[in-house]
Amino acid sequence: MVKYVNKIRVRYNETDKMGIVYHGNYAVYFEASRLEMLRSRGLSYREMEEMGVMLPVAELKVKYIKSAYYDDVLDVEVTLRQKPSVRVLFDYSITNQNGELVATGSVTLACVDAVTRRPCRAPEYFLKCFPEFEQCSPGM
Repeated sequence: MVKYVNKIRVRYNETDKMGIVYHGNYAVYFEASRLEMLRSRGLSYREMEEMGVMLPVAELKVKYIKSAYYDDVLDVEVTLRQKPSVRVLFDYSITNQNGELVATGSVTLACVDAVTRRPCRAPEYFLKCFPEFEQCSPGM
């Protein structure tokens, strides 16, 4: 299992008239945190796309537990529980600055060949960014 925590301060434009984070922004928080996790491992989406692999979202789930508000500082914890294969599953939990759980969720990405647009296995350079899974078979 691999974990990463990204801090996000809620900006005014991410809230509704009541100062509450608009529900659609949680997907943005998930993505921003996932990108930072990969960057912390020495990889970026841009590099992957340049090397011929894209990672479109196949599934997104969010469970809203407590409202987050303008200027809150959120910890977005990203967890990769299993070795990536054709699909890559990330789990998320978001807590506010008081340690209260705000939301949980998951995102499943599909590895897709940029030219053929067909599913493909996660490339070796991607897998090497997660040595925690070296002894695991895909999906374990």
